[in-house]
Amino acid sequence: MKLILDSLSRWIAWGALGAAVVGLTACASGPTHPPAPATAETSDAYTYIIGAGDNLNIIVWRNPELSMSVPVRPDGKVAAPLVEEIVAQGKTSTQLARDVEAQLSKYVRDPVVTVLVTSFVGPYSEQIRVVGEAAKPQFLNYKKNMTLLDVMIAVGGLTDFAAGNSATILRTSDGGKQYAVRLKDLIKRGDVSANVEMRPGDILVIPQSLF
Repeated sequence: MKLILDSLSRWIAWGALGAAVVGLTACASGPTHPPAPATAETSDAYTYIIGAGDNLNIIVWRNPELSMSVPVRPDGKVAAPLVEEIVAQGKTSTQLARDVEAQLSKYVRDPVVTVLVTSFVGPYSEQIRVVGEAAKPQFLNYKKNMTLLDVMIAVGGLTDFAAGNSATILRTSDGGKQYAVRLKDLIKRGDVSANVEMRPGDILVIPQSLF
């Protein structure tokens, strides 16, 4: 009786494993998501947002003693002369300049401030993340008009085990909607019709092939 039960247990386990493999193979056999739009509608309106790790030049007109270069701290704040702490992350350089002017106006008459970003990291919410079977999975700083091909060049292409045409883009700006992309056609076959524009916050997921 025990032998029969052991055999039955193994049969059920192998059956479950086989079903899982069939399911994974079905997923890898073709895209189940709509294709990614070729162009990003918001790319022309994109404005850089300051993030932790950026370096800023804060220039106060006619007050060189108040001008300085400062890093954005991990908490997203900066400190400058007569400005104890001010949140920089999540703002444009123009917005931050106006905030610094408001702080300095307590001590300086009609201050005029310009903020220049000299080293770019950007907020996490706008970085491009590449996970899975890329040669060098990593996060990338988003740049205006950045394309899927630009991303793949930056991460060194696909591994030998990548299911490139089963890759997807998780688009956080669309509420987490997923789009299918054809990385194998783009990288291995040079099919430029498979190239699409990226958006801030996109996550590129490259699965592993079962074959």
